[in-house]
Amino acid sequence: MTSREYFEAELEEHSAVLAASRAALGEAFDRMLTAWVRTVQQGGTLFFFGNGGSAADAQHLATELTVRYQSNRHAIAAIALTTDTSALTAATNDFGYEAVFARQLEAIGRPGDLALGISTSGRSPNIVRALDVARERGMTAAALTGGMGAC
Repeated sequence: MTSREYFEAELEEHSAVLAASRAALGEAFDRMLTAWVRTVQQGGTLFFFGNGGSAADAQHLATELTVRYQSNRHAIAAIALTTDTSALTAATNDFGYEAVFARQLEAIGRPGDLALGISTSGRSPNIVRALDVARERGMTAAALTGGMGAC
C-alpha cells in the first residue's frame, strides 16, 4: 500500500466512524451535556478520570473547563482525579488500583456533582468502581467508552 492509499483508507475509516457516531450517539450526547450543564448551573463540580491516554483526556477536559476553551467565560469547577500523584500512589498502595478514583470521590464528591469516567474498553475495574461510588454518593455518573463499553 502506498502512503497515499494509506492516507485515503484512514480518511474513509474516520468518515465511517463519524457517520456511525452521529447516528448512534446523538441522544446519549444530549443527555450527558444536559447533565453537565445542570451540574454547573447548580454549583456542582465535574470530576474526570481514566487510565493511560484516557487520563490525559481527563486532564485536558478539566483544564479546558477551569481555564477557558474558545473564549473567556466564568471558570467551571472541574477536576481531573488523575493529577495528584500523592493521592494516586497512596490509594493504590493502601486500597489497590481498583479503588484509586473511588477513594478520591468518597473524599470530595458531593450529591449534585458529576463523575465522568473515560475508558476505551468500558470495563476498567477502577473506572467501574468509581462510577458505582459516584452513584452511591448521589452524584451523576457518566462515561465515555469505546466499543460496547459497560460502564
